[in-house]
Amino acid sequence: MSRGYYTISHITDYGPYVTKIILPLPAKVQAVAADAFTVYVQRLDPKGKPLLLPKSWMALDDKELSQGYVPVTAAYPCGLDGVPACEGDCVALDMAYGPNNQLSSMISAPEGLNVYVNMRYTITQNKPLESQGGTLTGLTFDFPLGHSAPDQAGWLNDASRYEPEPIHYGYFIPQNVEPGPRPLLIWLHGAGEGGVDPTVAYTGNKVVALSSPKVQKLFGGAYVLAPQTKTFWMNDGSGEYGHTGRSMYSEALKACIVDFLDRNPGIDRNRVYIGGDSNGGFMTMRMLIDYPELFAAAFPVCEALYDDTIREEDIARIQEKPIWFTHAKNDPVVKPQETVEATYKRLMAAGAQNVHFTFWDKIEDIHEGFKGPDGEPFEYLGHFAWIPMLNDDCRVDYDGQPVQWQGREVSLLEWLAEQKKD
Repeated sequence: MSRGYYTISHITDYGPYVTKIILPLPAKVQAVAADAFTVYVQRLDPKGKPLLLPKSWMALDDKELSQGYVPVTAAYPCGLDGVPACEGDCVALDMAYGPNNQLSSMISAPEGLNVYVNMRYTITQNKPLESQGGTLTGLTFDFPLGHSAPDQAGWLNDASRYEPEPIHYGYFIPQNVEPGPRPLLIWLHGAGEGGVDPTVAYTGNKVVALSSPKVQKLFGGAYVLAPQTKTFWMNDGSGEYGHTGRSMYSEALKACIVDFLDRNPGIDRNRVYIGGDSNGGFMTMRMLIDYPELFAAAFPVCEALYDDTIREEDIARIQEKPIWFTHAKNDPVVKPQETVEATYKRLMAAGAQNVHFTFWDKIEDIHEGFKGPDGEPFEYLGHFAWIPMLNDDCRVDYDGQPVQWQGREVSLLEWLAEQKKD
């Protein structure tokens, strides 16, 4: 008889993955072997057919059918919450996930933009299970009953009221905060997270880290806003990745931010911070130059605004603004010599006093436990500088020395929390 299953996801440094499957049983069990079940997954299109998907983010034309077996790393009794127990009327299966197990990924880019895919599992029992009601055998689970995403708790989606170009966005409202107005963190997504599902704008990368208890405590509670463009922020109206340094979304994004401020009078308008990665880093710089009065500080990551499109008067407009850049020297997508490095040097030459730049040699995994073929920590593509930024690993400046603020060493987010317009 076919039975149902539940899935639980986790948003990692490499995106959202199904990391656990919960199997409701007809009787309670006390022990489960890791190889008691096999898990087969198909990632399907809206018509229920297996997707032909790129094998990797950097090889979009190299495609294969997205289906196969997913390794089970652990199995144990539990309840519907998936918490391990000595006895339970459910079994939890922990799934392999990460860069080397992309069948567990909840998103892919069949047409260039990351979208959530329909994941259908077939879980087959391989070994007998002893239960209070006798031996359980031959169980098959192939019908989804529900899904939970704990990392997204508190996030909602909405759209701005700017009629010429409404911007959809995800947002987080701080809970149990200190008295008084609270700051706003704005995150602008990269090129792969554009589209019509704003959930991708804050889960395609681990933007939900900004709503984590750790970061919320650091800011005393902070609003988070993650706007999403239908195409890409660098679109100047041509629909192409050009070299103009302009964006057709500048006015619409400003209207979205102002609209969100108006809807949330609890935001401290002297503590509005803007950042983002790649295309979003480009747009961070564009918004900072065009509307500097809106923002207390900026944190562009692997930003893609070509330095030769930035005028001297633009440098003069932002040289007094607190800015902390993040990039990697081996970024093959956005060359730092053409963008951030040149701009940083111009700002410093202009006399900027509160501008910092963490320039990574490479981006390695230090939080997820992902491994490369040699067993060493997995090395991400050099473009993925948002990973250390969102994990608040940025602490050193361009000269390799720790960043100091008011006599103490600080991380990027610790520094950001202290910046005010006045």
